[in-house]
Amino acid sequence: MSFVTRRKPIAAEAAAGAHGLKKTLSWPHLMALGVGAIIGTGIYTLTGVAAGLAGPAVILSFAVAGAVCAVAALSYAEMASLMPHAGSAYSYAYATLGELIAWVIGWSLILEYTLVCSAVSVGWSGYAAGLIEQAHWAVPKALLAGPEAGGLVNLPAVVIALAVTGMLLVGTRESATVNFILVCIKLLALAAFVALTLPSFDASHFHPFAPFGYAAHEIDGKKYGVMGAAAIIFFAFYGFDAISTAAEETKNPRRDLTIGILGSMVLCTLIYMVVAACALGASPYEVFSKSGEPLAFVLRQLHRPAAAAVIAGAAVVAMPTVIMVFMFGQSRVFFAMARDGLLPRGLARVSSRGVPSTVTILTGVIAAVIAGVMPLSEIAALANAGTLAAFIATTLAVLALRRAMPDLARPFRTPLIWLVGPAGIAGCLYLFTSLSAKTMIFFGVWNVVGVVVYLIYGRTRSQLAAA
Repeated sequence: MSFVTRRKPIAAEAAAGAHGLKKTLSWPHLMALGVGAIIGTGIYTLTGVAAGLAGPAVILSFAVAGAVCAVAALSYAEMASLMPHAGSAYSYAYATLGELIAWVIGWSLILEYTLVCSAVSVGWSGYAAGLIEQAHWAVPKALLAGPEAGGLVNLPAVVIALAVTGMLLVGTRESATVNFILVCIKLLALAAFVALTLPSFDASHFHPFAPFGYAAHEIDGKKYGVMGAAAIIFFAFYGFDAISTAAEETKNPRRDLTIGILGSMVLCTLIYMVVAACALGASPYEVFSKSGEPLAFVLRQLHRPAAAAVIAGAAVVAMPTVIMVFMFGQSRVFFAMARDGLLPRGLARVSSRGVPSTVTILTGVIAAVIAGVMPLSEIAALANAGTLAAFIATTLAVLALRRAMPDLARPFRTPLIWLVGPAGIAGCLYLFTSLSAKTMIFFGVWNVVGVVVYLIYGRTRSQLAAA
């Protein structure tokens, strides 16, 4: 059973030539990638969903989810600075926990990133469809929603997923520059929301503070309470892990990865909490939590329709950055697994622009198909399960490496690792148990299928199999 424990060396050099990626990114690009992934569907839609599950205490839900992600971010920063290669948690697990666990984590990341791309495409489609109907364009309603919503296919979601795929094929630096510009648009729109809602802040909206309690408890298939909301809000926070997938394309990974991962995490946590507090202060949670576009809804309630239109427009323009970052991350994980031989090596070929074009196209097509036919509610929570597994694996990788190679020179060291690490793992496990039973069962089935695929294909074709 050597395939269970065989590991890649920590200091393995990235491949060159047809299977190597160009170093084109610096820390501003990495921070923009993180903010681009984190500030998106979560702030524009999940603020309302989570408020409906926790009431005003949703602010604590943001803090809990942010704290768990911050702990994971510290572990990611340590591993990414040690192993500046494509693959993220998959690569870290491969070097410390063994090939089989690495495969499971990589398989989970493929699920996570693909579903996030699809989920955000569906969320973007909701805003786009509203604008299409408002403009009275002759587009059949059957093409504006998937089967679950009474339509035939969610065409806007398919179009945006394929459009982002095309952008990524242009080149890493070029797509990162576009992402940087769109991130600035999102931040300006959120700053405007805060400025417009602060004058209407009403502290009475925060009483009772936690109407559904603190522990997660299931009602009609949904988990309520602060922790129940935190398990959903978690979807809105991850994105910094996508930065680590760009490690191989970073000019100065030892410095820039740490700045990009920790900087984007701290910045986005503060933004989420401030925006949520302003929304709660301007409108009772019972009211705006029922809207699919809560921030724009709050502004309409304040009789600011023009500002609401601007916020909605910013969502339509800038939300594709989330799709871009996660599609980027998914293609790099797929690329790393293919380069290691666990998936067909042909998927790891890089174009003249330094892009793994085959796997990028495959990722985009799969995400577009899922977005076209599946509802948002069925895919968001499942993406969380894959992310939590990756966070646990990365923290375990740090702990295992600290014990096996304590004297290894580390550009960044997670502080108080034997306290922070177990606390982060416990937090991830608690959030996982706060997901619905349906989600946990589906995640288990996905990984059983993945292990079968590995045993049939990857186990014997791995580059380490002949070593």
